[in-house]
Amino acid sequence: MNFQGYTARVEYDERDDILVGRVLGLRSIISFHGKTVAELRREFSAAVKDYLADCAEQGISPEKPASGKLLIRVPPEVHSRALVKAQAMGKSLNQWATEALARAVQADG
Repeated sequence: MNFQGYTARVEYDERDDILVGRVLGLRSIISFHGKTVAELRREFSAAVKDYLADCAEQGISPEKPASGKLLIRVPPEVHSRALVKAQAMGKSLNQWATEALARAVQADG
């Protein structure tokens, strides 16, 4: 489920017989729920709008799900093999890794 660049995961709560959503990729916890998909969508958009309004009221920038900066730690042998592969393709490691990640997430749909 997506709204204004924010993505939410939705699960069914059997005990309360409701759909429960949570916005992904933020330190802030933004959750919402509804009995129907239509209600869930309304609550999702309302929750995001409330979050953005709260940020504006407090004079802070809202978190975005991703900044575009990614720091990962990999074993030295993986780092070395990736660097060699990138250089062999005439690319920087950053460019090669970006393309590899893009292919991986596209494969998931």
